[in-house]
Order: sequence, then structure tokens, then C-alpha cells
Amino acid sequence: MRVNFTVNGRPQQADDVWEGESLLYVLRERMGLPGSKNACEQGECGSCTVRLDGVPVCACLVAAGQVEGREVVTVEGLAEAKGRAAGPVDSQTGEGTALSPVQQAFIDAGAVQCGFCTPGLLVAADEMLERNPDPSDADIREALSGNLCRCTGYEKIMDAVRLAAARQGEAV
Repeated sequence: MRVNFTVNGRPQQADDVWEGESLLYVLRERMGLPGSKNACEQGECGSCTVRLDGVPVCACLVAAGQVEGREVVTVEGLAEAKGRAAGPVDSQTGEGTALSPVQQAFIDAGAVQCGFCTPGLLVAADEMLERNPDPSDADIREALSGNLCRCTGYEKIMDAVRLAAARQGEAV
């Protein structure tokens, strides 16, 4: 089957998608977007979190056919979705982008360790900050509760989200 959908603001088409193929597989293997990680394939770890029509979902649990006509934002699209200027080069377009505020905050707070869980955490945190620009620690924990990190005690991740929220508040 053919699936037409929008990925990171760009119309995309995936051909010869088989019935049981996951959105995660399509994004990583067919579209060359390796940011969403393939870990548990059961929706338990959150490493493959993307936004589907604005809502965080585990891409491993979404059948590719379910995204027909819908919008997907991956970790690669966070900076683009925020309209950033020159920075790292986009692997698909060759255009420059810059990190989104939450991506930069994760670096600045030292919240990136092995990096496997980071894309899912970034997508979930970005969505939460869009919805709630002044979150409490409980809000942050709830928003990130579907994302497991095996390297940290989560404190630097919490620090990063707090930092992104503070910077976002200063920019307003």
C-alpha cells in the first residue's frame, strides 16, 4: 500500500508498505530519519516517541497505514518546527537548522548520556512545554513518565526541562 503523510512539515510518500509495518520502521528505514530509536518494540520505553497530529505516541505501536493524511513530527523536526536558522545540516534537505530550545537545554544541563532515550524525551518534553510553558516538577514527571532512561537518575533530565521552560519564559 502507499501511505501519504506529512513528516516534519514536508509531504512524504511511502510505497509498498506492508500491513504490519510500523511507523517507526518507515521513519528509520524508508525515510532515513534515525532519531527515533528502536528499543523495546512494545511501547514500554518511549525511545521511539514522535508526535502524531501533535500528540506524543510510540512510533513502534503505530501501524504505518494509520498515518495516512496525518502529520508526524520526529526529533529531527523539532528545530525545523520551531523555525530555527542556520546550524547543523538536515540529512534530507541539506539545509541548515539550529537546535530547538529543549534540545539545547538538554546539552547545556548535561542530560544527554548514551543518547538512546534522548529523542523520545525531547519530543515528549517539547510537547509538554508547548502545552504547559510553566510546568511543575510533577507536570514534567507526568509528561516524561512513558520514557525510560537507563543511564541517569533523571535529575539532569528534569534540570534540562526546567531550563528549557525558564528560557522559554525569558523569550516571551
